[in-house]
Amino acid sequence: MATRVLQRFGIGLNQAKNTSRSTGQTVVLSRGLSASNHRNREDSWFKSLFVRKVDPRKDAHSHLLTKNEESNLYKIQFHNVKPECLDAYNQLCEETLPSIHNDKYYPCELVGTWNTWYGEQDQAVHMWRYRGGYPALTEVMSKLRQNKEFMKYREERGKMLLSRRNQLLLEFSFWNEPIPRKGPNIYELRSYQLRPGTMIEWGNYWARAIGYRQHNSEAVGGFFSQIGNLYMVHHLWAYKDLEAREATRNAAWQHEGWDEVVYYTVPLIQHMDSRIMIPMKASPLQ
Repeated sequence: MATRVLQRFGIGLNQAKNTSRSTGQTVVLSRGLSASNHRNREDSWFKSLFVRKVDPRKDAHSHLLTKNEESNLYKIQFHNVKPECLDAYNQLCEETLPSIHNDKYYPCELVGTWNTWYGEQDQAVHMWRYRGGYPALTEVMSKLRQNKEFMKYREERGKMLLSRRNQLLLEFSFWNEPIPRKGPNIYELRSYQLRPGTMIEWGNYWARAIGYRQHNSEAVGGFFSQIGNLYMVHHLWAYKDLEAREATRNAAWQHEGWDEVVYYTVPLIQHMDSRIMIPMKASPLQ
């Protein structure tokens, strides 16, 4: 009898110990999970401070930034010319490009054509506008391949070039459309390589900023790339001379809000450069 009581008492003690261990492990595990969840919530909140939230959009960014769905398409060309061929190159362009610009058979217009003065040397820059977008571009390219004079121009031009590149651009809705100007003017092409994903921010800030840069009619056009170097922005400005450029740019700082635009847009830029350009004789922008 006594033996059976002692056996039952021993079994009860073992069960109590096992239950105690199990309960302790459960408490520790529960506390561990709770602490882990708390840390995860803290990490998630902390990371959210540095992660840009992207709103879902149903339209491409280009549709949000351009004037309408049938916006003009622009092509900008950069030709690096052999230094000894620059005069001959300019003469060749002045003989050929206006004929295409003035011929209604081609749905395109020469916006401007320049030589760089400061920036990359021995360089020519041409800008074309295609009214009707990509279909107009395709039509022009197809017709020019059948133009014997243009093909001869391309052949002669190729002998004078060191390299060439181009980009297809759309125009910002809040900028002026480039129209012919009387000269003499110098032109500044400021090009900005933006960080990917920041084009909408850039557009939002410059939609306000452009109002600060219209007082001397210096704003010619603003564009962003579609093909070529992506997230590239080009701003084209006109000034009477370098002194007028300096005075106009300094005057912008007197307008309330300009400093804020500069403060918030500079971090969006990966790289930027500036060209001062002189119009060729055939350029509609003089």
